[in-house]
Amino acid sequence: MAPFNKLLLRDGAGRTMIGRVVQAVLESRASDIVLVTGHQAAAVEAAARHVAGTDGRLRVVHAPAFAEGLSASLKSGMGALAEALAALVCLGDMPLVTGAMLDRLIGAFESGGQKTIVVPTCRGMRGNPVLWDRKFFPAFAAISGDRGARDLLARSMAEVAEVELGDTAILKDFDTPEVAGSDWAHT
Repeated sequence: MAPFNKLLLRDGAGRTMIGRVVQAVLESRASDIVLVTGHQAAAVEAAARHVAGTDGRLRVVHAPAFAEGLSASLKSGMGALAEALAALVCLGDMPLVTGAMLDRLIGAFESGGQKTIVVPTCRGMRGNPVLWDRKFFPAFAAISGDRGARDLLARSMAEVAEVELGDTAILKDFDTPEVAGSDWAHT
């Protein structure tokens, strides 16, 4: 999306991409929301706080090594979750995921069982966000580069519960102007 910060792009209704993601998380049953900032941290935080208002669930942490890739954000975010039983890792460039979808993942985790990772699917394809039990938090410290937790997930497939959501929103991240389409203005 260069030279634009895709998280600050606005949709046809004037809502920022990060604002839509934060709104979805606020509409879910998530009890603690940690926004990890990187590039243009102050502007991204302002866009998120504009949506969150006085909702005290939103905390902001900065990933100082954000240029190293997604792993830096994951490490910063997981490091801020000392008391959490689990973490639902939502991506800032997936504005079509809804609070109801997040609640389905949370519900699947809360229902118990032997599975400690919850992954959404759409017609058999795995997507995001992924919910991780706290037992995986230490493993996030060893992640490097811009691949996120893919390798950790691949090594932990016996722990995975898949939840069919039937919505392609879990597969769509907005990495290029072509994917974002005309609904997102370059402001």
